Amino acid sequence: MARPEKVEAVQRLKEQLRRARGLVLTDFRGLSVPEMEALRLQLRKEGAEYRVVKNTLLGIAASELGLEGLQQFLQGPTGIAVGYDDPTVPARVVQEFIRQYRKLEVKGGLAEGRILDPAGVRALAELPGRDQLLAKVLAGLQGPLYGVVGTLVGLHRKLVYALDQIRKKREEVPGA
Repeated sequence: MARPEKVEAVQRLKEQLRRARGLVLTDFRGLSVPEMEALRLQLRKEGAEYRVVKNTLLGIAASELGLEGLQQFLQGPTGIAVGYDDPTVPARVVQEFIRQYRKLEVKGGLAEGRILDPAGVRALAELPGRDQLLAKVLAGLQGPLYGVVGTLVGLHRKLVYALDQIRKKREEVPGA
């Protein structure tokens, strides 16, 4: 590659790293072209992407962004799975792919600006997605509200019942 092309490639990688909420670095040795396409398709369905990168260019981009910790993972062939919305997506999809094909190796990763080792990537993959976590939080907030509403409705019901009983008693007693 000519020098301007390398500079442009580094700029593209920097932009990807800057926008990434989740990133998984992989060693793709032993992966066939159809298997790599299957991985790319699975990631695309989840709003993420996979591409093969040169270690030197990724290293330059990472160090320019202050992510020197990624340097330790840049040996051998490297592919990156990048997620822009949910930091768990690349880790989850890559781990599912590894369970299915057993040919991909996780080198490390990045989640919300934090460097992860392979064990950290596996742990991230086990977490529920952003939408699932938000749903759990909302459900947790709704529980007490439903309790308050139920209590208020119960009090209202008891008041109506008591007033109805008073009305019936007055109807039974003549001249009251």
